[in-house]
Amino acid sequence: MQNIIYRTTNGHIEKQWKAKAKSVLYLSLFTLSLFTLFSCNGKTKRSAEADTIALAPAPAFAVDSAMAYIEAQCAFGPRVPSSAAHKACGDWIAAKFQSFGCQVIELNTTVVGYDGTNMPCRNIQARLNPDAADRILLTAHWDSRAWADHDADAANHRTPVMAANDGASGVAVMLEVARSIAAAGLSYGVDFVCFDAEDQGTPEWAVSGADDDFWCLGSKSWAEQAFAIGYQARYGINLDMVGGRGGRFAMEGFSRRYASTLVGLVWHLAHQLGYGEYFPLTEAGYVTDDHLPVNTIAHIPAIDIIAHQEGADSSFGPTWHTTSDTPENIDPAVMQAVGQTLLQLIYNDN
Repeated sequence: MQNIIYRTTNGHIEKQWKAKAKSVLYLSLFTLSLFTLFSCNGKTKRSAEADTIALAPAPAFAVDSAMAYIEAQCAFGPRVPSSAAHKACGDWIAAKFQSFGCQVIELNTTVVGYDGTNMPCRNIQARLNPDAADRILLTAHWDSRAWADHDADAANHRTPVMAANDGASGVAVMLEVARSIAAAGLSYGVDFVCFDAEDQGTPEWAVSGADDDFWCLGSKSWAEQAFAIGYQARYGINLDMVGGRGGRFAMEGFSRRYASTLVGLVWHLAHQLGYGEYFPLTEAGYVTDDHLPVNTIAHIPAIDIIAHQEGADSSFGPTWHTTSDTPENIDPAVMQAVGQTLLQLIYNDN
């Protein structure tokens, strides 16, 4: 049974995490059980100390660049599918990845929205070292939600979301990781996929029950195509809401189910790098997000680094699906923690 709570707040049905806090002792048990033999390709090695992984030289994550990429995306306005801002920002994302030497492939299709209307879907895939057979997969969605349906002011419920955190932050981290890798070099390939139509699920004012069928439409389409052509990657990591103020990242349920060892390594590296504040050793519930089709359709073990804030009106943070999801509510320190942990993971297997 999925460990998700649906609660009603001011008449709105909201998907919530159900979290179980762990003590500091969990770190020792966690590292001893998961890291001794872990390696995505046999290259990541642990040192003789039980809780220490030997860290390879890795580029520094330039958070100022990542912040600029958020500002640039938001400057187009809300990137709602079919809008002019959506087209212009998609062109900008593709050109930015190309400027880092990536081979860009666009996978365009049409998906059906919650109300039965057809919606254009533009998945943007950027490949570094495209000829390398050995690859990893980094993903995030780039569309903006068409409705601020969780806003405290009901007058905003049909206003598009700027999506600085819930969309632009994940793309910004991927762009900066791509830029860093292109400058430093890497022995294997990385695929960056910007999924479209992730956030067009049934609005709260139209939902009648726990309806998840219309979320993650772009990643479902991509996963079907990837499986059909036999695409393979060692693992995948999805980034969702990785820049909001107060952002913390618990260990999401589907991530633990399908790629528990990878969850262990990422959280351990974050702690070792000094980012344990942002990656608490806390288990959380199951979230329908873009990593799920990657796991269940494309059959690539994938995890979700997604915001989880205890005690907030929404466990995804106070700006989730509101008109307040703007660049001024992004915290560079949160972005730094995520970006540097990813770069360390990537270069530990170089």
